Amino acid sequence: MESMVSSMTEMLSTVSVAISVIAGISLLVGGIGVMNIMLVSITERTREIGTRKALGATNGSIRLQFIVESIVICLTGGFIGIVIGLGIAAGVSNMLGYAASPSVEGIIFSVTFSVFIGVFFGYYPANKAAKMNPIEALRYE
Repeated sequence: MESMVSSMTEMLSTVSVAISVIAGISLLVGGIGVMNIMLVSITERTREIGTRKALGATNGSIRLQFIVESIVICLTGGFIGIVIGLGIAAGVSNMLGYAASPSVEGIIFSVTFSVFIGVFFGYYPANKAAKMNPIEALRYE
């Protein structure tokens, strides 16, 4: 019995590592997607950025605007993921007949990590927007 428990524990730890690797790759791809969305948003709003800078907006305020925008995008995705995960977990637990409840700490960690991904992957595009020359930005077509 002890050998069965140890082999089952080893198998579960291997599955856990595999799921962690897949989640890490998914987060990296999602973060790059957020960065690309923000870069496109900055390109489309170049004149707006130029106008704000010409009217006296600081680099910090422009940087903050785009970092907050990327955080909102990541939080929206995080909340959608939590809702879908809770739905799938409820369905699977009902199908298998086991009672399962979500971990509040896990949900808080997920939301916090979502904010971190938004800040991390949104900083480069936000910094690029903040460093724009207002004259060149206003001339942009």
